[in-house]
Amino acid sequence: MTATTTLWPNGARTAVVLTFLVESWSEGKAPPYSPMTSPPRPGAVDLTGIQWSEYGARAGAYRLMRLARDHGLPATFCVNARVAELFPAVVKQIVKSGFELAGHNYAQDQVLPGLDEKQEREVIWGSLDILERVSGVRPCGWLSSTIAVTERTSSLLAEAGMLWHGDYNYLDQPCKLDTPAGSLVAIPHSDYADNRVLRASPRDFLQCYRDTFDYLHRKEPNGFINITMHGHFGGRPLISAMLDQILTYLRSFPDVWFPRHDELAHWVNSHNIREVSYVERFGL
Repeated sequence: MTATTTLWPNGARTAVVLTFLVESWSEGKAPPYSPMTSPPRPGAVDLTGIQWSEYGARAGAYRLMRLARDHGLPATFCVNARVAELFPAVVKQIVKSGFELAGHNYAQDQVLPGLDEKQEREVIWGSLDILERVSGVRPCGWLSSTIAVTERTSSLLAEAGMLWHGDYNYLDQPCKLDTPAGSLVAIPHSDYADNRVLRASPRDFLQCYRDTFDYLHRKEPNGFINITMHGHFGGRPLISAMLDQILTYLRSFPDVWFPRHDELAHWVNSHNIREVSYVERFGL
């Protein structure tokens, strides 16, 4: 692929994917971040933090579904399996509304590094089994909680039949990746998720993605943007309002492709897209 060769379908210049996260922490645990500035006394249950995190499954995910629907866009929801156990209705609605459902560990604080191979395999297969049992659909993609992986995660995901894996931050375009257990499509993660503006102005999120898009669309054919939103943060009106403006702006350009992650992965596979030479890509 040269610097001017079109990668995306129908002559699209930029591909944009929407990654919506619906998360749950282990029993009695809260996120390590929240709007509360004073942590509870050591040993006390952070009930306020727990309730804040549950907003994603109770309300935020539904707002993100409506927002994507109103823009006529697909999206991929990466969901902790514990969410499916506690809030099965939201997982069923994701599938019913035509969005993609993907794995995201069992609980958000159950990260893969530190587990042995047997434990990591159990987390992957167990999470996929729960999501399938509740939704009726077997996920074909995976994003690890906190984007934390081991040297064997990609191979275990290929072994589990995953089409795509979204934990990559050393790539800026999706591509096929070979593992000892088979190939899957590596999808770059977001550089600037919604929770980056937790204690800043929500408009920083809007400005970040407008500036990123303008740069890529003007300078780089085959640009790729992954917009990541957390249901318990980005699903709240103050950030959803920014996403609404971002999507309105991006949709004003006729040459932008908005695939689901699985659609993107099938495109990459069908065209056998591998990691490119960046010297070639950037015309150096």
